[in-house]
Amino acid sequence: MSLPPASSEAEETKEGVLPVSTANKVLDRSAEEAVERIARRYCCTWRIESSVKKLGYGAIAGCDEAGRGALLGPLYAAAVILDPARRIRGLDDSKKLTPAEREQFAGAVRAKALAFAVVAISAADVDVMNVYQASRRAMIEALGQLHPAPDFVLTDAMRLAGWGDAVEFSIPYRAIVHGDAKSVSIAAASILAKTARDAHLVELDRLYPQYRLAQNKGYGTPEHLEGLAQFGPCPEHRRTFRPVKGFDLPLFPGPLDPIPTA
Repeated sequence: MSLPPASSEAEETKEGVLPVSTANKVLDRSAEEAVERIARRYCCTWRIESSVKKLGYGAIAGCDEAGRGALLGPLYAAAVILDPARRIRGLDDSKKLTPAEREQFAGAVRAKALAFAVVAISAADVDVMNVYQASRRAMIEALGQLHPAPDFVLTDAMRLAGWGDAVEFSIPYRAIVHGDAKSVSIAAASILAKTARDAHLVELDRLYPQYRLAQNKGYGTPEHLEGLAQFGPCPEHRRTFRPVKGFDLPLFPGPLDPIPTA
């Protein structure tokens, strides 16, 4: 998807009629091409955001999700508008960071960002919507909670509009493959989503210790699958996901209740 101008308005100049954005700045084709080139690289910097600003956009939000491939627990999404005047050195894709580094950066993002929001979609709702649409809905909801509202959005390969459904999204955006490894705004969102979800899974581990959730965060590791085989699924499992639905048999007539704690 090519970057659209923020408006189809035009203004008269000495050189003729030129397209302008809502920020009343001329759309520069070279800046648009720069966004294309930078987005193909695996280097987490401010360069994509800087190129988008040259197109006339002001507040640029990054958004990302966490937990899309997990077998258990909510799916989380976060949206962040970073402050260019308060840059956070070392921001990167959450998958490249240690848990301690993620927590440190999450605190820095919350302290220095112009705006941020984190949203969770329950496992039951993920089953109803499907995981891709749940990711999209969570991102749109998180973006809707940002104050100030963004003028432009960068997503980690998620198409937010054009699905032909009742969910509307009118903010200009760009979906960037491996965006969390290229854009600091998307990386910041990935860190907030990941740390929030991990903290919730630690809490779920206290209720369902048989699945070792504090270690696997709901993903299909051997110890998690062993717990499924022995105890069956619990209410936090995504029943439409393989291999969970394979264990949802008469052998396991109902969802497993939490293990009482002393």
